[in-house]
Amino acid sequence: MKPSEILQQSFTLPCGVTIPNRIVKSAMSENNADRGGRPSERLNRLYEKWGKGGAGILISGNVMMDHKALGEPRNVVIEDEKYLEELTVWAEKAQAHGSHLWMQINHPGRQAPKINKELVSASDVQLPMKGMFDRPRPLTEEEIRTIIDGFGNTALMAKKAGWKGVQIHGAHGYLVSQFLSTRTNLRTDQWGGSLENRARFPLEIYKNMRKKVGPDFPIGIKINSADFQRGAFTEEESLEVIDMLSAAGMDMIEVSGGTYEKAAMMGAGKKLKESTKQREAYFAEFIVKARARTKVPLLLTGGFRTVDVMANAISNKELDFVGMARPFAVYPNMVNEIFTGNRTDVHIPPVKTGIGKIDNMGFLDIAYYSQQMKMMGNGQEPNPKLSAWKLLFNYVRKTLF
Repeated sequence: MKPSEILQQSFTLPCGVTIPNRIVKSAMSENNADRGGRPSERLNRLYEKWGKGGAGILISGNVMMDHKALGEPRNVVIEDEKYLEELTVWAEKAQAHGSHLWMQINHPGRQAPKINKELVSASDVQLPMKGMFDRPRPLTEEEIRTIIDGFGNTALMAKKAGWKGVQIHGAHGYLVSQFLSTRTNLRTDQWGGSLENRARFPLEIYKNMRKKVGPDFPIGIKINSADFQRGAFTEEESLEVIDMLSAAGMDMIEVSGGTYEKAAMMGAGKKLKESTKQREAYFAEFIVKARARTKVPLLLTGGFRTVDVMANAISNKELDFVGMARPFAVYPNMVNEIFTGNRTDVHIPPVKTGIGKIDNMGFLDIAYYSQQMKMMGNGQEPNPKLSAWKLLFNYVRKTLF
């Protein structure tokens, strides 16, 4: 089979739902809701464009399950049926051409800048960027149960609105990740201490969701391969948690890695072996270890750029789905182009001013892809040649004036 044909193969999840192909648009935070967390017409236009692009699954950016716990000022917030009509339109637009739309559901915990009245977490461990993040308060038992129930309620709203699946955000240092890590979870009750106790939080979230959405609705989770910090969540622990999630009945596990403190999900700070570089993906070695432990469908995101490498990873049964995020912000039609043979790679242009200290800070990358999504949400085409200097000027103007 040609590489493009391998990637076009359908796949049936454990719950019985068939995904049309093996390419997934992984989550990127759009931060583009209307006031009050209402899904906007801009999101409809953005996802309609992505839906025309041919991906098997489109995973939304952070949808927050609590209006008091935002990760960014303009996150979508879904707690009940208040925005059911808007969610339904979003799903219809995104899925009109065959893609499946999944909702990534999240709670930021301590990892939220100064936009919430109060930060909560597993424990009162503060992020080191103290000017940006306050010290969180440890959650009570009752509050933990309320959050678990809230995740389930949001998943139910997604199903009612016609979305095809949901994903628990259990990576990148957000609340679920905070419970899993001994660096941020210092509890001595049933939610802390042993790995079994620390994993209780995501497992109870999954069980609550499953009870509410039923056996035939896809539920996935995004989990770190590791936090890449001393004393934090390790590869060995991640593999054990994957065992637990598999036994519970998870439909898909997406592998990523890192936190705000160590952004490995963007390739930061990782020295890669030559063999790993050839496989492109940041967590290619870990996914092989995970594959040996579980038959649950695996999605790997981060670093994939050439079609041959993507297809080889599928053919070798190292993973079941190839995830990409940032390339979708620049080349929204790239999956169709891959399937027709008109594209063999998805390399994206570097975002650089030429000034090392600025370029290494990373905020220009975030601004670049955010701006591309906003342009598509406004009905414009993305611009791969978007000026890094213009982004820097806008950033300074918004920050300082």
